Amino acid sequence: MHIPDGWLSTPVLLTSNVLALGALTWSTIQARRELDESAVPLMGVMGAFVFAAQMINLPLPGGISGHLMGGTLLAITLGPAVATLVIASVLLLQALLFADGGLLAFGANFLNMGLVGTLGGYLVYRAVRWFVPGTWGLYAGAGLGAWLATIAGAALAAVHLGVSGTAPLGAVTVAAVGFHVFIGAIEATVTVAVLHYLVRVRPQLLALNTTNHTTTPKGATGTAVMASPSAVHSVDPKVIQ
Repeated sequence: MHIPDGWLSTPVLLTSNVLALGALTWSTIQARRELDESAVPLMGVMGAFVFAAQMINLPLPGGISGHLMGGTLLAITLGPAVATLVIASVLLLQALLFADGGLLAFGANFLNMGLVGTLGGYLVYRAVRWFVPGTWGLYAGAGLGAWLATIAGAALAAVHLGVSGTAPLGAVTVAAVGFHVFIGAIEATVTVAVLHYLVRVRPQLLALNTTNHTTTPKGATGTAVMASPSAVHSVDPKVIQ
């Protein structure tokens, strides 16, 4: 759903870029508080995975493209603040290196994929986890969040184009949402599959995200304690934030 330059009106460009700047400022502040250095390798691996997945584009009517997003997966594994920064970096590199999405339209593309496609999916995921604990909640929340986030991001991209007068709002919305209902199903499948793999094979990677959200018990000295290998590999999916 990358929107190229020249497809958005000046008011839409200005508004979306201002909103994106505010969201990125918030994400940067939150990430500085939450990010642990041990999570940096995971950021690189997940960012590269999302970068590659998003490069497989399907042109859609109205000037947008359909593809996987990966925002919900990033938010679950890295936390929503860090995930939005990773998506922003991916979008910027795609625009600079491959002209996939415009530089002037960066704000709109970030709102569609980096905010709605990431934070929106994460909020759905957390809501499901609230009602459905355990492994079922993990996979159901991730799948539903990824699916809905993909559709919501496509709908917002269509609104950008419709309000700009690039394409009829109704037609471009039906086209974008209709295609992304199916793309979202693929997104959900990939998200659940990757999480299942990480839970089974590399649960310590997911544990990095929970480390920054745990509270220190009263009486603790505040000194970090490294978990033993056996403890790391016994991570339960219920603790994944």
